[in-house]
Amino acid sequence: MIQPRQTAPRGVDDMPEGPSEDRLDKLLDEIIEEEIQKEKSPDLFYGNVEEFVKDRFVYLFARSPESGLVWCPEWYRHAEALSRLDAIWRAWENLRLDPATGISNWWLHHVDPNMRVLMDPVAGPFARCTNWVHGETLPPLPHVDAPPGLFTDARAEWYAGSPLGLPDN
Repeated sequence: MIQPRQTAPRGVDDMPEGPSEDRLDKLLDEIIEEEIQKEKSPDLFYGNVEEFVKDRFVYLFARSPESGLVWCPEWYRHAEALSRLDAIWRAWENLRLDPATGISNWWLHHVDPNMRVLMDPVAGPFARCTNWVHGETLPPLPHVDAPPGLFTDARAEWYAGSPLGLPDN
């Protein structure tokens, strides 16, 4: 059962204030900024590098095992391959939007040089993969830490040169 209203309706003077002009301006600025960002960064066609490689790249860059080049179907197990293929994917996502020369630039400046390195049978990261089957992942290059003080932290230099300076700690 609906209960009758116990208090009289509020008058105009009793109503809470609406949004201030400053708040409306801020909201409008946020909406405009969101729209600008949407225009700057269009939606990705692929959700991640694996989806790109599986659904597009392996078809575009098909090569015969007899070519002398090497490929690993478990490319994601090789750090260098993962990094290079991720760069190829991200470049494709950007350059696909250029209808004039985007894809040509993608092939010439991203795919061709990266794939020459990746599929090199002697020096590439897949060199231990045989018959297009994953082999042992190459170990990282040896590294010895440099003496303390030899290198400065570039981030500190960047912060020092910024108008904000370094945060006080």
